[in-house]
Amino acid sequence: MLENRIKYRHLQCFLEVTRQGSVIRAADVLALTQPAVSKKLKELEDILGVRLLERSKKGIELTPFGNVFLEHASTSVAALREGTERIIQAQQKGINQISIGVLPTVATSVLPEAVLRFREGGVDARLHFVSGSNSLLMSQLRVGELDLVVGRLGLPEAMSGLSFQHLYSEQVAFTVRPNHPLLTKPNFKISDIAGYTVLYPPKGSITAPSVDRFLLSQGVGNIQDRIDTVSDSFGKEFLRKSDAIWIISKGVVAREIADGELAELPVDTKETLGPVGLTTRADTVPSIVLQLFMNAVRDTAKKLDSYYKPMEF
Repeated sequence: MLENRIKYRHLQCFLEVTRQGSVIRAADVLALTQPAVSKKLKELEDILGVRLLERSKKGIELTPFGNVFLEHASTSVAALREGTERIIQAQQKGINQISIGVLPTVATSVLPEAVLRFREGGVDARLHFVSGSNSLLMSQLRVGELDLVVGRLGLPEAMSGLSFQHLYSEQVAFTVRPNHPLLTKPNFKISDIAGYTVLYPPKGSITAPSVDRFLLSQGVGNIQDRIDTVSDSFGKEFLRKSDAIWIISKGVVAREIADGELAELPVDTKETLGPVGLTTRADTVPSIVLQLFMNAVRDTAKKLDSYYKPMEF
């Protein structure tokens, strides 16, 4: 039978190459040689009798058969990982660990207070936080490396096998330092940002497509003086030291704007409004500990909801 010939290493190599989009990068992550990874992929394709991956100018891409196999391979590895973790937890009495993927939009706003709420409940648990791009965190969630992702809803193609629970919606903010020249410019127009350095969501980030569409709809084409970043620490410090404009999810800078440390240009960005929430695997029931943490995030999000309301113009 085919399934008896497919080994865990076959699935591991296939999933990592799919995640990284490169055999070389996958080999580095798996601590294997490139020929070893390529051999496992070839063995898997020979067992199944179909091509799963194709090389292109963009790197490694899934074939139609590869897309079908990806969903089931992810589920299988996630189930195996979950079973292993349950055995480990059973052996380590009293220790509960939950791994949570955190996107920048909630890292400095919702999450700190949610953690305090959770710990006030006296739950004996170890929290493990992981940051990264939306696509990477969703991939890790799907294979069981994470139990939960808190942040913006992923792209449709990244949500297969996952379940999303809405908390609130937020838009991007055109953020600047206080006393920025554009804050007092008569007849300010959004095209005026072209005269300044713009910190922009990089290609592949969850907000990039909506920001691209919004600027095009406003007649703003290619921005020449541009730095692509979603780093909250860099963005906040760079704005304090320059006249740059940072286009970023409002949750990342909401507290600083409310406290007057940063300011928001009068740009109506309702078109960029997107849902923020909790993403879990659709095929698993959250543990009691994870449910308690999710409840703490929900309660915090309700309290902080005013930070994310759109500006009135």
